[in-house]
Amino acid sequence: MEQYEYKVDADSSRERLDVFLSAQQTEISRSRLKKLIVEGRVTVNGLKRPVGYKVREGDQITIQVPALVSLDTSPEPIPLNIIFEDEYLIALDKPAGMVVHPGPGHSTGTLVNALLHHCTDLSGIGGVERPGIVHRLDKDTSGLVLVAKTEPTHKNLSSQFKNREIHKEYLAIVKGNVKKDRDSIHSAIGRHKTHRKKMDTTTLKGREAYTEYQVIHRSKSWSYLRLLPRTGRTHQIRVHLASIHHPVIGDDLYGGKSGNPKMERQALHAHLLELKHPITGANLSFCAPIPPDIAAFLETNGYDPK
Repeated sequence: MEQYEYKVDADSSRERLDVFLSAQQTEISRSRLKKLIVEGRVTVNGLKRPVGYKVREGDQITIQVPALVSLDTSPEPIPLNIIFEDEYLIALDKPAGMVVHPGPGHSTGTLVNALLHHCTDLSGIGGVERPGIVHRLDKDTSGLVLVAKTEPTHKNLSSQFKNREIHKEYLAIVKGNVKKDRDSIHSAIGRHKTHRKKMDTTTLKGREAYTEYQVIHRSKSWSYLRLLPRTGRTHQIRVHLASIHHPVIGDDLYGGKSGNPKMERQALHAHLLELKHPITGANLSFCAPIPPDIAAFLETNGYDPK
């Protein structure tokens, strides 16, 4: 059990309790601070207060942080393609077919199982002894994934993603001849009305979503694109491309079934990430090379990706 104490000054008076603590406590995420408040592990002048309590000058605030809880997931010696690693974060190239988090039907063989084996010393995220997956890739999307090894790293990277400060580039092979050399798709995305596994651009309750794209190469039946998602919605690139009638080849869910033996999964790859190091502030740029199956499709169909 760790304990932290803070005294409210005049400048912070009338702030919400969770907002005040988030500004003071850089090692704990705001979502976890809220949970600690709800659990009664935060007191103001010795009394429990709700998340929305407005702090006052002179208030003495105490946080009691319980010891880390072990994650109910087993480490597995699964090889990882590490692009970069230091004491704070990992950038890795996830293969297609690997699920990021354990869940129904995927209790083993996930990226988290592999990371628990790889990371022997974790400070924990959200009170749990685990690596912090900052963002996700779909099972059949390959490419770059960032992993936080500490709570401050997780908090910072999550903020960079939320504030759209991280530059992301994807590569995709899509059905059809995309006519414009470059364009953008600005269509809100929400849950499909009847298909629980799908997202849709026609829903009235969709969230803002924006994707830019450039054509690298085109043929009569397919096009090779560079994509820059400016937001991070579930299935964003796949849904947006399907909405302009150019679904990702191999994407059965959104109409891109290819029938091509060289492309047995969706031809979508997270190729590039550019960001600030969450602790040092240094500029970082990570690149995951084109995977063999996408390269084979391109070469077989007359384009040399090199």
